[in-house]
Order: sequence, then C-alpha cells, then structure tokens
Amino acid sequence: MERETLISCEGLYVGYDGKSVAGPIDLTVETGDFLSIVGENGAGKTTFVKTLLKLIKPISGKIHFSQNFGSGGIGYVPQKDAIAPDFPASVWETVISGCLAGLGSRFFYREADKAKARSCLEKTGLSGLERRSYKSLSGGQQKRALIARALCAANCALLLDEPAAGLDEEAEADLHSVVRMLNDKGLAIIMVTHDKAAALEHSNKVLHIGQSAFLENVRGIGGEAQ
Repeated sequence: MERETLISCEGLYVGYDGKSVAGPIDLTVETGDFLSIVGENGAGKTTFVKTLLKLIKPISGKIHFSQNFGSGGIGYVPQKDAIAPDFPASVWETVISGCLAGLGSRFFYREADKAKARSCLEKTGLSGLERRSYKSLSGGQQKRALIARALCAANCALLLDEPAAGLDEEAEADLHSVVRMLNDKGLAIIMVTHDKAAALEHSNKVLHIGQSAFLENVRGIGGEAQ
C-alpha cells in the first residue's frame, strides 16, 4: 500500500490566547500509522487534538494537512459522549448520523450512506443491534457505536480522545481489538491515552507531550521493531 503523508508538523507550538502550552512538536502521520499521544493532565494533549481538528489555530510553527485529511477525511471520537443519556436514538440512527456532514442540501441519506453505515456497524461488531436503543448498550458497545459513527465521516484517519475512559478491562481490550483491526486495514489512528503500556503495545509512533514534546518511533508498520 502506498503511504500518503496526512499530517506534518514542524516546530509546532499549540495553546490559547497567544500562550503556548505544548511544543515544539515535530512529526508526520502517514496512511496506516498508529500514533498515540501521551502525557499528564494539562500537558496540552487536548489542545493539540483541537489544533488537528482545526478548532484552534497554532501559536507558531507549521502544520500541513493532505487534501484527503483536510476535506473531512477524519472521524473524531470525543472522550465525553455528546449524546444525552435519555435521548431515544437507536444504534442505527446514532451511527448513520456520522454521514450528516456529507448531506449538503439534501434532507435524506443516500443508499451509499446507508451502505457505509452498515459496513461501519459490521467493522465494529454491532451488526444485528441496529434497532436497539443506544442508551441500552453497555459502555463498551456505546463506545464502539461512536467509533462506527466516526468511521462514517472518516476517509483516511480516526482520532480518539481517551477512548478507554470508564470502560472495564474486558471492554477496553475489546475496544483496542477493534481499533487495531481498523488500523491493520490501513486507517490511520491518532489516539490520546494515559495508558503508556497500551500506547507502546499498539502504536508505531508515540508522541510524548510534557514540558517539551518528542516523538518515539516504536515499531514499523506491521509490527516490526525499530
């Protein structure tokens, strides 16, 4: 598979109101990469994520996005679910809502949107649960539904902010298995985590954010040690 550079950062500093909280960050994210972002609370991990999502502008330095990444190619799974716990949405409604950004002036989903949603349900092991209420799912199943929703919006990359937060050990292992499978199929993964052991196990690159930032190349694509 030909590897495309999706993101490149050079001497990047991120922060708010003109004040840097993390940097300099130098890295590239390519097709098939699994990048984990680790660091203490308040170190700037979420600020970097918001910069990747173009919600805030960098303080200084350079950041470049490929055309695929920059045109809605990333799916985002936030740490805190924005779906109200008592909202009566089905699993199907939750997942296919990831296609909303592509509707444009249309008021209905195309058959291609429905096919993509079904594919994303299958990839995340939720086929057969489409009619279930989202709120009736276990914590691990809800997280997988959110990943499926993000996949509906993703063309080349998936960004997850603390996806294992609040999950028990079994659900966490199941989640990592799903994310690993998606990465093995060529989807770039960018994951914020407090679990350095999981980062080293699953990633080929680890970005450490603290008083300074540095990138650790853990292994090659496919699992080869560096």
